[in-house]
Amino acid sequence: MYKATLSSSRFQRGEFWKRLSLTLLLFMIFTLPASAQEKEKLWRTLTVSGRGVEAIPTTLSQVSLGVEIQGKTAQEVQKEAARRSSAVVNLLKSRNVEKLETTGVRLNPVYSYSNNVQKITGYAATNTVSFRIPVDQTGTLLDEAVKTGATQINGVSFVASDDAIANAQKQALKKATQDAQQQAETVLGTLGLKSKEIVSIQINGASAPPPPMLYRTEAKLANADASTPIVAGEQEVQASVTLQISY
Repeated sequence: MYKATLSSSRFQRGEFWKRLSLTLLLFMIFTLPASAQEKEKLWRTLTVSGRGVEAIPTTLSQVSLGVEIQGKTAQEVQKEAARRSSAVVNLLKSRNVEKLETTGVRLNPVYSYSNNVQKITGYAATNTVSFRIPVDQTGTLLDEAVKTGATQINGVSFVASDDAIANAQKQALKKATQDAQQQAETVLGTLGLKSKEIVSIQINGASAPPPPMLYRTEAKLANADASTPIVAGEQEVQASVTLQISY
């Protein structure tokens, strides 16, 4: 009886190791490359990253301006801020500005401190808007907005049009791809090797950096004989492409 049990146990262990060996063999067959060509393609590859930059003129001004009113009562300052803001918005609409939107509406108490005692002495209301307008019209419009009731010019930045940015992104990607290909040709040519095919392509992005702000200041009425000077520049769109090439 003991011998029969022992033989059965040995038989089961033997079957276990046979099955384990078969499983490992099948795993190696299905996970390793199926041919020498695939092995060569996997091992003999060159990875290069190319960069492309496209500069385009900034033709639009992104403007943020506002109205700030201070007074003794909240109702008083809010009413005056609303009146002036409406006048400014109507002016902007009449000039057909783009992407006009309200970006802030605030009403805050104004405090004074005496003998470590805080006391409300009045209120301040602020309404701000942002919009886009062609650069060559910006100076004149800012002066008109101040005359109409704006008291703050929070910032002016320069951007290209959406269509110009989209076209620049395509050109930047094209340049990045060509740059990567030229790098690969230079390296392989120096080593006496030839490229065969592109194994993988990775586009790392094509985007424009945020436009710089021109200034932030309290609005002041410009000289009646001249408008506020506004001069734009260029905007860069950058792209990066990574290629894996077999040789």
